[in-house]
Amino acid sequence: MANDYKTSKEAFVSDHNGSTIMHINQISSVALSSIALHSALRSRLPKNKDINIITEYSLLVLPLLFSMTVFAHKPLVLDALLLLSTFLLLLIPRPQSYQSLPSSRVNSRPSSPNTQTAGPNGRNILKHYAIHVAPLPALTTYRSHMLLMTILAIIAVDFPVFPRDLVKCETFGVSLMDLGVGSFVFSQGIVSAIPLLKNPTHLSAPLVPKLTVAVWKILPLVFLGFIRVMLVKGSDYPEHVSEYGVHWNFFISLAALPPLEIILHPVLLQSPIISIGLGLTLIHQFILSNTALQSWTLNAPRTNIIAQNKEGIVSLPGYLAIHILGVLTGTLLLPPSPSDFRRVQKSLRHDSNTETIDSEGVQTSRPRQDAKTAIELCSYAVVWWSLLGISSLTGLGGGVSRRLANARYVLWVAAFNTSFITGYLALDVLFFPQPPARKLLLRPFPRALSLTQALQEGQRSGLSSEPRKPPTLLEAINLNGLLLFLLANVATGLINLAVRTMYASDLKAMVILSLYAFGICAVAWMTKEKKIWKL
Repeated sequence: MANDYKTSKEAFVSDHNGSTIMHINQISSVALSSIALHSALRSRLPKNKDINIITEYSLLVLPLLFSMTVFAHKPLVLDALLLLSTFLLLLIPRPQSYQSLPSSRVNSRPSSPNTQTAGPNGRNILKHYAIHVAPLPALTTYRSHMLLMTILAIIAVDFPVFPRDLVKCETFGVSLMDLGVGSFVFSQGIVSAIPLLKNPTHLSAPLVPKLTVAVWKILPLVFLGFIRVMLVKGSDYPEHVSEYGVHWNFFISLAALPPLEIILHPVLLQSPIISIGLGLTLIHQFILSNTALQSWTLNAPRTNIIAQNKEGIVSLPGYLAIHILGVLTGTLLLPPSPSDFRRVQKSLRHDSNTETIDSEGVQTSRPRQDAKTAIELCSYAVVWWSLLGISSLTGLGGGVSRRLANARYVLWVAAFNTSFITGYLALDVLFFPQPPARKLLLRPFPRALSLTQALQEGQRSGLSSEPRKPPTLLEAINLNGLLLFLLANVATGLINLAVRTMYASDLKAMVILSLYAFGICAVAWMTKEKKIWKL
């Protein structure tokens, strides 16, 4: 009986063809709508009034759960309900707040992001060494929502209330879960840009020491990958072998990417990052389309250790391309200006006589140019969506394939994530515009600002009448994301061992999923003051 259930369960999550990109975008748009509602509520509360966990769970987590279950085929209805609530809140005037604050501008004339001085023996020392990287609420919100969607989907997929067209596709197609995998990698790429921004000369540092540090940092992920293999094999847990292979899993793919990125550092120093990301995926696609590699990956028997893990191995170049495009996005999103890193990269490229200075060097702190950042990110999103459309019209690669991580999959992941990060940034600027620094007496803003007006205010600003910060729950989830993801995997296994999920009614499923989601959020809330596990 147990073997029959295992076979039925594996069939339940296998051989699916997915949905449409438009449908996935509509479901995901609920995340933006929930943030709009939360921001509207926060902007109407007194500054000393905090939002409790129940409210944040209801506004930020339950909409995501509903969007992929009971509202999965009518997400625009859920969007409309959230946006209507947002509009009604915006009718309430902002709390009156008059306070004198000092200007946050460090200098009346922003310093150049890279300055050089002569060092010993006439060599130059790059004193930019640091592009200032301040915490960015929009990034925290994006990463937390992406992780929440993943945590919810890995258990919801086992219940019939989660539509089968959102389950990972067998070979070609698009689905919510296919997008989640790539988004995780893209997000990892964004944060991998931080060391390059804080010390751009890291690109030209010797490879061996950097690889040693990277390998040491990824050992926990490798360990988790092997633990997962042993637990799945030892417990006879239902598994989808064609996803990554017999022994390979997503933890191993994630672990492999940082060392591979470091190997590319000499190339990243000499070439625009976008050309590296696109070049990787086009070369990968060329090999898939013009050799027997694609056919071997999809059809060859698993006769040896390589063939047993062929999906994980063959998809790795595609995931590396996604990671590199994530790094590109990080270099645009995180600095005060999206052009900062390009200028430093150009300086390094044309001056091989530059020394790395101590990481305690001088940093320049300048107001963020959010309008410029949003416009540039939006431009990149248009490029990715256009390339995806062209590749679809030309039939490149035969379709979107997460299993192969082919070019169309890479472009889809880049287009989606760049668009939604831009959306989160725009919402921050729209709901929490910053008044000009020259005015010390802050006055409340009108109830509504157009996005253009808000972006212009942010562009000129040095102060904020309401500090930009992510929701407390999302900040807590981002702080201990890896721990929560592991906890979610353990909870998923326990629920599947205790409940025959594929036979559960929709009501029973929603009760279990809601309690599961609240339990994860409660752990995040209790650990919000301290990072439990550092990689």
